Amino acid sequence: MSPFPSGLSGKRILVTRAQKQAADLCQALTAEGADAIPFATIEISPLKDFKKLDAALQAMAAGLYTWVIFTSVNGVEACQERLAPNSLNVAIFSGAKIAAIGPSTASALHELGAHVDFIPAEYVAERILDGLGNVAGKRILLPRAELARAALAEALIAAGASVDEVPVYHTVQPAPDPVGLAALRDGVDVITFTSSSTVRNFVALAGTQTGPARIACIGPITAQTAQELGLRVDIVAKEYTIPGLVTALKELFDD
Repeated sequence: MSPFPSGLSGKRILVTRAQKQAADLCQALTAEGADAIPFATIEISPLKDFKKLDAALQAMAAGLYTWVIFTSVNGVEACQERLAPNSLNVAIFSGAKIAAIGPSTASALHELGAHVDFIPAEYVAERILDGLGNVAGKRILLPRAELARAALAEALIAAGASVDEVPVYHTVQPAPDPVGLAALRDGVDVITFTSSSTVRNFVALAGTQTGPARIACIGPITAQTAQELGLRVDIVAKEYTIPGLVTALKELFDD
């Protein structure tokens, strides 16, 4: 726990991230004295058919892409898991430039042994295009969730790029966690959302009647989804990362 009293001390904060990804946010909140309550609203699931992904990785190995753009840690992990079955290794990425949507995705790539050429200053997909230079006539690989926002692919195509948008994993809505539902009924101080998918699935699982709970979103895209679905957003992190979200929560309750 932090050596100094935190405004988060004793606050009940619901964490809606996928179960395997919730630990970093839960640990950061607990370190500030909060009661972090996991309530997974999404589950990351592998694809049943890897033909498109395997073909894309083989094309990467053949040097056919100018850029590969990773928009999540999940995308990095999904590609990594298909290297060995294709008799490939991380060296296939050396022939292309790599863009990562933010520091967590970049860290996953660094751990894999890949060099990251560009991270946008604002960690949203639309800002990635800013750092790619002239993409007209370039072939770009975009490995991402099976259902993903179209904005980035559309912007790349409008700029003249040839885009291979390849699904590498999908998200599913898990059964509602009874512990999390009980916590919601008892009342929580904050509900956190780290992606549009977490918002949509939360509303499907628990509805929009959140009582006095504050709504905290990791960034503007997530906040926009929450507002469109009828949730009142109280805080949006200035830096669209887990540490940025925790900082925003501290500032909210320290005021």
